[in-house]
Amino acid sequence: MRSAKVFYKNEEAGILTQIEDGSFSFEYHDSWIKDVSKASISLVLPKEQKNFTSPYLFPFFYNMLPEGTNKQIVCFNLRIDENDSFGILLATTENDTIGAVRVLKNEVK
Repeated sequence: MRSAKVFYKNEEAGILTQIEDGSFSFEYHDSWIKDVSKASISLVLPKEQKNFTSPYLFPFFYNMLPEGTNKQIVCFNLRIDENDSFGILLATTENDTIGAVRVLKNEVK
Protein backbone atom coordinates (compact mmCIF):
# COMPACT_ATOMS: atom_id res chain seq x y z
CA MET A 1 0.00 0.00 0.00
CA ARG A 2 1.34 3.41 -0.99
CA SER A 3 0.03 6.73 0.22
CA ALA A 4 0.60 10.42 -0.32
CA LYS A 5 -0.26 13.64 1.45
CA VAL A 6 -2.39 15.98 -0.63
CA PHE A 7 -1.75 19.68 -0.09
CA TYR A 8 -4.01 22.53 -1.14
CA LYS A 9 -2.33 25.94 -1.06
CA ASN A 10 0.47 24.46 1.08
CA GLU A 11 -1.89 23.07 3.72
CA GLU A 12 -2.44 19.34 4.08
CA ALA A 13 -6.01 18.57 3.04
CA GLY A 14 -6.06 14.78 2.97
CA ILE A 15 -4.47 11.45 2.09
CA LEU A 16 -4.43 9.64 -1.26
CA THR A 17 -3.86 5.89 -0.95
CA GLN A 18 -3.28 3.10 -3.44
CA ILE A 19 -4.64 -0.13 -2.00
CA GLU A 20 -3.07 -3.54 -2.69
CA ASP A 21 -5.73 -4.46 -5.26
CA GLY A 22 -4.74 -1.38 -7.31
CA SER A 23 -7.75 0.72 -6.35
CA PHE A 24 -7.49 4.17 -4.79
CA SER A 25 -9.01 6.12 -1.95
CA PHE A 26 -8.86 9.80 -1.10
CA GLU A 27 -9.84 10.97 2.35
CA TYR A 28 -10.07 14.54 3.60
CA HIS A 29 -8.74 15.18 7.11
CA ASP A 30 -11.48 15.80 9.70
CA SER A 31 -10.07 19.24 10.42
CA TRP A 32 -10.30 20.13 6.73
CA ILE A 33 -13.93 19.03 6.53
CA LYS A 34 -14.89 20.97 9.68
CA ASP A 35 -13.20 24.24 8.66
CA VAL A 36 -15.71 26.17 6.52
CA SER A 37 -12.95 28.43 5.18
CA LYS A 38 -11.24 25.47 3.47
CA ALA A 39 -12.20 24.71 -0.11
CA SER A 40 -12.60 21.36 -1.84
CA ILE A 41 -9.44 20.40 -3.71
CA SER A 42 -11.59 19.68 -6.79
CA LEU A 43 -15.20 19.93 -7.91
CA VAL A 44 -15.25 16.15 -8.34
CA LEU A 45 -13.95 15.62 -4.78
CA PRO A 46 -16.38 17.82 -2.80
CA LYS A 47 -15.85 18.52 0.89
CA GLU A 48 -19.33 17.24 1.71
CA GLN A 49 -17.99 13.71 1.50
CA LYS A 50 -15.01 12.61 3.57
CA ASN A 51 -13.91 9.42 1.79
CA PHE A 52 -13.79 8.65 -1.94
CA THR A 53 -12.88 5.39 -3.67
CA SER A 54 -12.07 4.52 -7.26
CA PRO A 55 -10.88 1.38 -9.10
CA TYR A 56 -8.28 3.58 -10.86
CA LEU A 57 -6.38 6.80 -10.13
CA PHE A 58 -8.90 9.62 -9.79
CA PRO A 59 -9.07 11.66 -13.03
CA PHE A 60 -8.30 14.84 -11.04
CA PHE A 61 -4.91 13.41 -10.01
CA TYR A 62 -4.32 11.61 -13.33
CA ASN A 63 -4.61 14.95 -15.14
CA MET A 64 -1.66 16.24 -13.12
CA LEU A 65 0.67 13.73 -14.81
CA PRO A 66 3.10 14.59 -17.61
CA GLU A 67 2.15 13.32 -21.06
CA GLY A 68 3.87 12.16 -24.23
CA THR A 69 7.59 12.77 -24.46
CA ASN A 70 7.71 14.42 -21.03
CA LYS A 71 6.23 11.29 -19.47
CA GLN A 72 8.74 9.09 -21.30
CA ILE A 73 11.65 11.22 -20.12
CA VAL A 74 10.43 11.23 -16.51
CA CYS A 75 9.91 7.46 -16.54
CA PHE A 76 13.29 6.78 -18.15
CA ASN A 77 15.25 9.10 -15.84
CA LEU A 78 13.50 8.01 -12.64
CA ARG A 79 13.15 4.36 -13.67
CA ILE A 80 9.40 4.29 -13.23
CA ASP A 81 7.14 2.01 -15.25
CA GLU A 82 5.07 4.10 -17.68
CA ASN A 83 1.93 2.29 -16.44
CA ASP A 84 2.61 3.24 -12.80
CA SER A 85 0.47 6.37 -12.68
CA PHE A 86 0.69 6.66 -8.90
CA GLY A 87 4.48 6.35 -8.98
CA ILE A 88 4.70 9.05 -11.62
CA LEU A 89 2.33 11.24 -9.59
CA LEU A 90 4.52 10.87 -6.50
CA ALA A 91 7.66 11.65 -8.48
CA THR A 92 6.40 14.71 -10.34
CA THR A 93 3.85 16.63 -8.26
CA GLU A 94 5.84 17.48 -5.16
CA ASN A 95 6.87 20.98 -6.23
CA ASP A 96 6.10 21.91 -9.80
CA THR A 97 2.36 21.72 -10.39
CA ILE A 98 -0.14 23.85 -12.21
CA GLY A 99 -2.67 25.02 -9.68
CA ALA A 100 -2.94 24.88 -5.93
CA VAL A 101 -2.64 21.10 -5.34
CA ARG A 102 0.61 19.27 -4.59
CA VAL A 103 1.08 15.59 -3.78
CA LEU A 104 3.93 14.41 -1.54
CA LYS A 105 4.89 10.84 -0.83
CA ASN A 106 3.83 9.78 2.64
CA GLU A 107 7.02 8.48 4.23
CA VAL A 108 6.57 5.36 6.39
CA LYS A 109 8.20 5.67 9.79
